Amino acid sequence: MALDVYVGSLAHYYAGAGYRIAHADAAKDHVKDPERIHAAVLAWRTALSGFLGDNIPVPLDWDETPGAPHFTGQPGWDGLAALVLWAAYAEHPSLRRPDTLSDEWENDLALARSNADGFRSRYSHLVRHVELWLPNSFPFTFDGVDVDGHRVVIGSSPTLRRQLADLNGATWKAGDGTVAGWRRKPPSDDASLEARARYGFAAMVEAAQRAVDLRLPMKLTY
Repeated sequence: MALDVYVGSLAHYYAGAGYRIAHADAAKDHVKDPERIHAAVLAWRTALSGFLGDNIPVPLDWDETPGAPHFTGQPGWDGLAALVLWAAYAEHPSLRRPDTLSDEWENDLALARSNADGFRSRYSHLVRHVELWLPNSFPFTFDGVDVDGHRVVIGSSPTLRRQLADLNGATWKAGDGTVAGWRRKPPSDDASLEARARYGFAAMVEAAQRAVDLRLPMKLTY
């Protein structure tokens, strides 16, 4: 199964994916009407903004018009997983980082420590299983629901962009040209953890930068 990262309006995303509206006493309806999807997204955003209240400096707001730009990057599951582990080991240097990506990577000790109660991760918007990043700037991640009612962890794209820059500065110290080269060269099937992490980093940092520049949501899609 492929893993992409989408940047753009949520109305455009759900119109393409086929939005499902849930009713209390019925199965989910498959909706493709752009006006109904647009209204549902705005209602969701208003409710979420109210839920966050004073925890965010300004109410949630971004371009949900039909002409809003959009972008799709392709970190892939292995690229994102390797990047997540690279970040976890960067903040737990006493642990030996594996050379390759294991099928059981989600049970990795460094990742568990980065997600332990009370631990303040420097890369929280990357390692905490976030699937949706909003264009507002806030330091925390939180459990919520997306527009079609699925449980997701939500973060901030400006915070993710800063944390990715911090991770690069703490480990690779790669310039923009080098990172662009990583993005153009998908890793081979037998690639090392670091090679996969670099590819995932290049894709995620490009998407995060676009999300920040355009002030639009960023979402994993699979």
